[in-house]
Amino acid sequence: MSDTKKTEKIVGVKGMNDILPADAPLWELFENTVHTVLKSYGFQQIRTPIVEPTALFARGLGEVTDIVEKEMYSFTDSMNGDQLTLRPECTAGVVRAALEHNLTYDGPKRLWYAGPMFRHERPQRGRYRQFHQIGAEAIGFAGPDIDAELIMMCQRLWDDLGLQGVRLELNSIGNAEERNRHRADLIAYFEEHSDLLDNEAKNRLHSNPLRILDTKNPAMQDLVNAAPKLLDYLGEDSRAHFEGVQKILRHNAIPFTINPRLVRGMDYYNRTVFEWITDQLGSQGTVCGGGRYDPLVEMFGGKATPACGFAMGVERLLELMKASGEQFTPNQCDVYLVHQGEEAQLQASVVAERLRDAGLDVILHCASSTGIGSFKSQMKRADGSGAAYAIIIAEDEVAKGAAVVKELRNADAGGNQKEVPFEGIADYLVDQIVGHDHSHDEHVHYHH
Repeated sequence: MSDTKKTEKIVGVKGMNDILPADAPLWELFENTVHTVLKSYGFQQIRTPIVEPTALFARGLGEVTDIVEKEMYSFTDSMNGDQLTLRPECTAGVVRAALEHNLTYDGPKRLWYAGPMFRHERPQRGRYRQFHQIGAEAIGFAGPDIDAELIMMCQRLWDDLGLQGVRLELNSIGNAEERNRHRADLIAYFEEHSDLLDNEAKNRLHSNPLRILDTKNPAMQDLVNAAPKLLDYLGEDSRAHFEGVQKILRHNAIPFTINPRLVRGMDYYNRTVFEWITDQLGSQGTVCGGGRYDPLVEMFGGKATPACGFAMGVERLLELMKASGEQFTPNQCDVYLVHQGEEAQLQASVVAERLRDAGLDVILHCASSTGIGSFKSQMKRADGSGAAYAIIIAEDEVAKGAAVVKELRNADAGGNQKEVPFEGIADYLVDQIVGHDHSHDEHVHYHH
């Protein structure tokens, strides 16, 4: 290739971020904590495809929602003309899968999912075009008990992650008939005061007047505060269900505020809606939102099935974890293997495999483009790896059949080192590591 033209670098898609190894420990801690909490409530994981038929979202989310109108990555499959969409959220896909595979035939199901979602919106802190959600869907449960259980599960998660200042807002949006009566009165109210509405509100007036209550425009706050409240339109069943949720939460000392203006962006919600909100991330306050969506299964062609769920934005919660000042150490390995000479390299690879058999994490020094590197540069690598021990094998060690095991982390030991026969290295190191932890039980898995 000629030197005159330098090949242009290709960079990632705007708003779709790489998660680099330095961030991996934080993601892993978060994901492992979530898995543990969800499992402790009997939720099972479901994994649905990232791409779904466009019609699924148009039907499920409602044609006039912002997501369907402006934010979906939709395209025509050039192979067969199918209309496809990268999922903007996961509830629709989970419900489709539950229906398609008849998951609730033997009773209700507690399900959870995790993975990337896609929305074409303006990227900002904690909000990206490819973003990650973890969510739970409880399908087939009708009572207020499951609504409360989902909320308590979130509270347990915040506690386990050490998050401060995440607060719960709660509302009931009743059923369709109750909402329609409220909606008619709401439209009439806003029409009466149409001179006070901004353009966005005027556009939403007949398509989605509830969204006007969400307005961030300070000039409209008084108008919105005095608007008819949906809670006043609830019938007996809706009211009883909402009371039931509150009773369980109070009984479990879960603090909440009732926010009569709380709605969800999707068309399919009914009754309980909730949001977990933080003030620590600037304007974008919601880290988790959810509620009941009894109408959705029927909207997708199934028979009426009650359901309830939530979704949380992983990136935002990770921002919160960072803000709470938790320290995340990079993944440390147990052993770094340093070697010099061909015989030593062969022996080192065998020792490394034996240590891995014993359940240890081992990095074996390998050559870079400049070669295998001097003993000194290898030791520098060993030090930077976070390993607790270095094992050194050179020609002398091969001849003796023993390696030098050197402590890297223990300042008191003054860089203690010991010669250990190749056969005995695994047992020696397991004893050292278990001994330092003073908890032999936790490390029995090291021994086969």
